[in-house]
Amino acid sequence: MRIAIEAQRIFRKNKHGMDFVALEIIRQLQKIDTVNQYYIMVAPGEDVCLEPSANVRIVEVKCPTYPLWEQVALPLAVNKIKPDLLHCTSDTAPLFCHVPLVLTLHDIIYLEPRQHTSLSAYQNLGWYYRRFIVPKILTKCHKIITVSHFECHRIRETLHLDASKILTIYNGLGSHFIPVKKPASITKKYLSEENYLFFLGNTDPKKNTERTLKAYGLYVQQTTDPLPLLIADLQESDISHVLENIRMPFLKTLIRCPGYITNTDLPAIYSGAKVFLYTSLRESFGIPLLEAMACGTPVITSNTSSMPEVAGNAAIFTNPTDENDITAQLIRLLKDKKIYKEYITRGLERVKVFSWENTARATFRVYQDVYLKNGAR
Repeated sequence: MRIAIEAQRIFRKNKHGMDFVALEIIRQLQKIDTVNQYYIMVAPGEDVCLEPSANVRIVEVKCPTYPLWEQVALPLAVNKIKPDLLHCTSDTAPLFCHVPLVLTLHDIIYLEPRQHTSLSAYQNLGWYYRRFIVPKILTKCHKIITVSHFECHRIRETLHLDASKILTIYNGLGSHFIPVKKPASITKKYLSEENYLFFLGNTDPKKNTERTLKAYGLYVQQTTDPLPLLIADLQESDISHVLENIRMPFLKTLIRCPGYITNTDLPAIYSGAKVFLYTSLRESFGIPLLEAMACGTPVITSNTSSMPEVAGNAAIFTNPTDENDITAQLIRLLKDKKIYKEYITRGLERVKVFSWENTARATFRVYQDVYLKNGAR
């Protein structure tokens, strides 16, 4: 087979969820398949994190904006390569492409009613672009991959897809996510305290940042010696705005916001945290849950969408729309040493179910199926 894989953003410096998913799957395919020919379609970037090999070629495709890159530059590059299939890894795909198409559709949050309108211009552009593209490309897809049974059901029900066209392949977990014995040697780059709580937040409304900070504020008010809160992926200006909205400006002295934390430093960050808060309103999978568990950190997460499916019995669940419940679960976990140790053990056991090798092997089987059904050479 000649397989083209769209991985447009994997060379950018500050990578996020879908970038790492694509990168990890490609790395595993590179290990397990030395026979078929792969073409990895990327945009130029400063973090060249993937090396070519005998049967893996990296094809740089240049274009100034993502929509033009995907709708114009990518199809032109694919037409030159003439692969047997194209796998688009990040929700969208070219409207006009003359090879069998496999699509990873991580979620359809952008097709659901908007909870907030206060998105950045970049977020708004992405929201409208996906709303326009996704319904139009689904009929062109030979196979659709999504990342949880929850999301699979949502997609099928919302877009009226035949069950045979879509399947669930779980995400994996990086092998470097293990307990770090002396995390302070790394965490000191981000905060001075050795004991802290950790929250991965950003300006996306689904991350539930405002309620989570309000819950943290209630914890601070109810605790004699509260732990500081480390927040990744948010700037001070964003946090200040949230604290004004929830009328808790006093939290500023307890919040640490270093911005983007590199993926290689995350194991130490998780390992150093007393608790990891993952209180999103909506997730299609939730890789950070597994990352924290693999590092021996208890997790408090939401009882909604895919999070119970992914976490199993290894996390404490809370109602993400009720800040009092988030606070109560946090205080309970920190006070009860027996429960605290139990969830460390459960988490370390739970993560054994997930691996990027399993994800890559299941993805390869999709390639084989599409190839055989579309006139194998």
